[in-house]
Amino acid sequence: MTTLFSQEAVSIGVDVGGTKIATGVLRGDELHDRHVQPTPETGWEAVLDAIAAQVSTLQARHPDARLVGVGIPGPLNSDRTRVKFAPNIYGFTDVPMVDGLRERLGQRIMLENDAKAAALAEAHLGAARGSESSIYVTVSTGIGAGIVLNGRIWRGRHGIAGELGHVTVMPGGPVSGAGLDGALEAIASGTAIARDASYALNRDVSTAEAFELAQQGHPGARRVVQQAMKHIGVALADLQKVIDPEVFVIGGGVASVGDYFFLGVQKAADEYAQGFAPVTIRRAQLGPDAGVIGAALAAQHS
Repeated sequence: MTTLFSQEAVSIGVDVGGTKIATGVLRGDELHDRHVQPTPETGWEAVLDAIAAQVSTLQARHPDARLVGVGIPGPLNSDRTRVKFAPNIYGFTDVPMVDGLRERLGQRIMLENDAKAAALAEAHLGAARGSESSIYVTVSTGIGAGIVLNGRIWRGRHGIAGELGHVTVMPGGPVSGAGLDGALEAIASGTAIARDASYALNRDVSTAEAFELAQQGHPGARRVVQQAMKHIGVALADLQKVIDPEVFVIGGGVASVGDYFFLGVQKAADEYAQGFAPVTIRRAQLGPDAGVIGAALAAQHS
């Protein structure tokens, strides 16, 4: 695999989520001084203040960590300086992240989408390490992806490459948070599974319970989760035909179900890619650290 990162490099990664902000110092290929704090719920200014305070604390302890990368769960503008919107963070619409943090810290900031950051981390230090091409897919509240080719994130002409969750797979189907009918994440995300299982069982059912009941043989729950796994597997098969990556890496809360989920997705991917190319699927290895590591790696090659 083409490597773009120095084993001696030191950088700070920040992973901003709807409920928590995680930070850490990446020294070579090891993450140090990881810290987690709640995400402020009073608007984007408070979030930037919290990020800046933690970065300053880490830099006081690691003076050589002058590179800073920030991962954010939402689409960015074309030059990756502003967050268009982050639906799970209060008040995060058209936020000038780079300028705001530069004002607070007095230094350059690298901004990255969180799924793309995690893709970079898994490609260089995780499940896809050693491969020339990989696609990371996160299946959680929504569905996101990041494409890594020759060690670099592939963004496409308009920076939207990897928006797998918004690919239409069932025209006329459920409407997603982005307002699209039949998008993959409206059909196969954790949110969609919980919604459909609740309807099928006529009571509130969580995603975890839906999978548990499915594995116990409950017919309604089993049909719901098998449909979701099939849609994800078909999407991977389609990506195999279009991009032909060496490996797919799947992470996120839904993937934590384990073998049942991975076997179901693999079965559908194999069926719909038959005659073209094998679909290699691996489990993400870096867990909750992927976003922090990926943001730190992005800072090293900004």
